[in-house]
Amino acid sequence: MTPDITQNPERGTISFQVRVQPRASKNELAGVIGGALKIRLQAPAVENRANEALCEYLADLLKTPKSAVRILSGDRSRTKRLEIRGITKQQLLALLTHDA
Repeated sequence: MTPDITQNPERGTISFQVRVQPRASKNELAGVIGGALKIRLQAPAVENRANEALCEYLADLLKTPKSAVRILSGDRSRTKRLEIRGITKQQLLALLTHDA
């Protein structure tokens, strides 16, 4: 199963949903649930720490600057909509298949 990814070629961005599980034993991709990419993070969901960890983790995985990863909606929810500038849908999908 793959996440629902929207590509915007004019802006050079992709957007997709993630489901975050804070306070996990380690940072990792945990598959796809209901069209959203599930990500486990060690950071707790207090004082915006999980959101910052999410952006850093994805930036590291995708080898993009942290400033290229942006939370569009859901910053206070476990389910968030993210936008990443400078990568393609294929790069994100390759990350999923490589990690599996």
